Amino acid sequence: MVSPDPILPKAAAWPHAPVHRLSETGTYFVTAGTYRKAHHFRGAKRLGVLHRGLLRVTRDAGWRLEAWAVFSNHYHFVAHCPEDAGDASNLSRMLGLLHEKTAKWVNRLDERNGRQVWFNFRDTRLTYEGSYLARLNYCHQNAVRHGLVRVASQYPWCSAAWFERTTGAALVQTIYGFKTERLNLPDDFDVSSEW
Repeated sequence: MVSPDPILPKAAAWPHAPVHRLSETGTYFVTAGTYRKAHHFRGAKRLGVLHRGLLRVTRDAGWRLEAWAVFSNHYHFVAHCPEDAGDASNLSRMLGLLHEKTAKWVNRLDERNGRQVWFNFRDTRLTYEGSYLARLNYCHQNAVRHGLVRVASQYPWCSAAWFERTTGAALVQTIYGFKTERLNLPDDFDVSSEW
């Protein structure tokens, strides 16, 4: 019998997948992408379904969204986990439900039963106010960053218009003033301009 390698840690994480540390309550920044960054959600109808699905599953799971942006091959959001939960462990179940339902729907449309649509998601628990505010701005402005619109509130599948409509002008100005260039976020997605 071969003994385990003493150099490797006992519970070595698989190096090709993000580690989800969801044992604490709080506010999380989440990014999820499609398998091989394929544009499964190109066009208004498909973007609308993914957008509504994200809003619905977060609401039903008790997550309070503060910012979001949905694109043809990925999405981002900032949300607070349920206040009555002892941790954020339902994030995986919530996104699993969203990914399962949207994958089945888009596969029916494309007549590609069983095709892998989603890849994985990354989550970061936000513990510093500056990091939290910068990520709010990042989500709101992400359609501008991807070159889809000149003004974030013109993109219908993000939170910018809602944020500007429901928040005071001073807070909007404060959030939009936070710099995002120094954030180390994996967002190397080329999005479809068809929306």
